[in-house]
Amino acid sequence: MADLLLAIDTANERCSAALYSLREERLLALHEEEIGRGHAERLMGVIADVLAEAGAPWRAIAKLGVCIGPGSFTGIRVGVACVRGLELSLKVPAVGISSLEALAAPDWTEGPVLAVHDAKRGEVYAALFAQGGETLWEPQALAPSDLSGFVAQAGAGLRVVGTGVEIAREVLGDGAALFRPETRLVSIEALARLAAGRAPAGPPLPLYLRGADAKAQVPLGLRAAAH
Repeated sequence: MADLLLAIDTANERCSAALYSLREERLLALHEEEIGRGHAERLMGVIADVLAEAGAPWRAIAKLGVCIGPGSFTGIRVGVACVRGLELSLKVPAVGISSLEALAAPDWTEGPVLAVHDAKRGEVYAALFAQGGETLWEPQALAPSDLSGFVAQAGAGLRVVGTGVEIAREVLGDGAALFRPETRLVSIEALARLAAGRAPAGPPLPLYLRGADAKAQVPLGLRAAAH
């Protein structure tokens, strides 16, 4: 009987996949590679590795979960496109999970959590969650100086996770929260658990909080014609 969830994350420098048993509510296998770039070339190999580790065929997959961002523009597209293709070919439902929600989930049993990602270009991506996981602020792009107001309703015991931890520390001050620089990237297990409990609501869509950093190049002939 098909009862496995396949979760993938290509939103940042890792290329990750995991298999989670929906019936037993436990992780069966995971495979992660720190590759920086090149997710499109490696993702199907990583998925094949995790299926082989669990000894599971494709037909055992009953649900899909994918990290929809924010994060790397190209990486997000790779992951979402892969899951959309598998959703159609395997005829199983898929759900998208924000990278900031997955970052925060392992810590929100202890208190409110600010998940913050260094978005470069003088911005951060941030989301705020109450203890237990209620969303206080949805993911958004902010200037670092806006973080003080962003966390005002968090209350005591705030924890800060993500690649933007040190940026948040500079703005909020050392005593304002428990800063966790070791929790930089999404736990694929946390992503799988969130996806397992999330009802599908249409095909997963990328969560872009701003446009791509890369700009389309104008062909030389068109440049010349414009002058």
